[in-house]
Amino acid sequence: MQLLATIKSKKLTPEQLFMVSVLAVNGGNYLYNLILGRILGPTAFADAAVLITFLLVLSFIAMTFQLVTAKFSVLFENIVFTSFVTNVYKQALATGVLLGIGIICFSGELQTLFNTSSKSMFVIFGCGVPLYFLMSVNRGAFQGKKAYKSLSITYQGEMLSRLLITLGIILVFNIKSSAVIAIGILLSFVFGLFPFKTSHINLKSTIVLEKTHNKQIKRFFLLTAFYELTQIIINNSDILLVKHYFESYEAGLYASLALIGRIVYFIAWMFVMLLLPAVVQLKKENKETASVLFKYVGYVGIISTLIIVTCLSFPELIIQILFGSDYLAMAPLLWKYAIATSMFAISNIFVYYYLSLDKYVPVIISGVFGILQMALVVFFHDSLDQVVHMQIIAMVLLLVIQFGFFQHENRIQKKVNLK
Repeated sequence: MQLLATIKSKKLTPEQLFMVSVLAVNGGNYLYNLILGRILGPTAFADAAVLITFLLVLSFIAMTFQLVTAKFSVLFENIVFTSFVTNVYKQALATGVLLGIGIICFSGELQTLFNTSSKSMFVIFGCGVPLYFLMSVNRGAFQGKKAYKSLSITYQGEMLSRLLITLGIILVFNIKSSAVIAIGILLSFVFGLFPFKTSHINLKSTIVLEKTHNKQIKRFFLLTAFYELTQIIINNSDILLVKHYFESYEAGLYASLALIGRIVYFIAWMFVMLLLPAVVQLKKENKETASVLFKYVGYVGIISTLIIVTCLSFPELIIQILFGSDYLAMAPLLWKYAIATSMFAISNIFVYYYLSLDKYVPVIISGVFGILQMALVVFFHDSLDQVVHMQIIAMVLLLVIQFGFFQHENRIQKKVNLK
């Protein structure tokens, strides 16, 4: 009781509240995936993993709009901010509609490409794509204005609704089709829209942004879109390639491995969400920013080390608890996959730091190594072990190069300061 009273007496900052919320959301998403893995089994879970991977791919594409909104929400104010956000909403909706129509039209081809049991899951998923893009712009405005309470609610609403709706349909009606997973995802986008800040939108606004601002926005948008593409390649291509090259049973086993191993990446994302507005604000005030980078790299490094050591020490126990005995074949690879995702997570911190400072070389570096990782898996996939080893090679090299770039930039900055 005394401990609870102590916790209540210490008021959490908005940033701390958001971090706790993100941990809860990631925990809920993990629970969602783990329960699906146990209920469906490796073969059926392979289909669910394709949809979950599509959701991750969608989140990376929509993240371009979220990060652009977040960055310029810090820089713009009042009517200029409203005009900017309104334009982003229009562009995001148009992009979402086009992408959703594309997924629906090519649902049959997607079914063939990824060896899924039906195409209806892609049709249902495509219907929800425009909603996800609107949701991402809404979140970007909250992120940029540091409205972390509202931002937390949107993430919690999406996670909880997907978890409860999907598992409710499966357990109550005993329907275990991929279409049920798609329905749960679609409806979660609706709940994730709330709270929706209508005051950010003014369709009658006639304010035209300055040319310098427009140029800055377009450049940041294109570079961020390119980087999110590299994130899609690095973070999801392995699952889709394994689904393509291996049988459904092996693909399901690999999906469980990826889900456990990527926990470090999802935790690191919490720090990225806090990093971008903090660095942009410090730069706006002409203050030093490297200490923020060191702080978050340190956090992710410590978390990564703990996860790798835990996966190395208790791989069978972890898989047994999370997925069950059907997935134990992946135990020897668990710590190796955790190494690959840890290297990527730390590299990610460097890239978003430099994106916040309008420096884009790390984005290009990440793109090169994303293509390298995919190429390595395409040419070397004799076994699941080999697939994981190729990712370790690519991600270790990526982190080394990103750190080397930081050292290079740091030396240049010191020379400038001495003049």
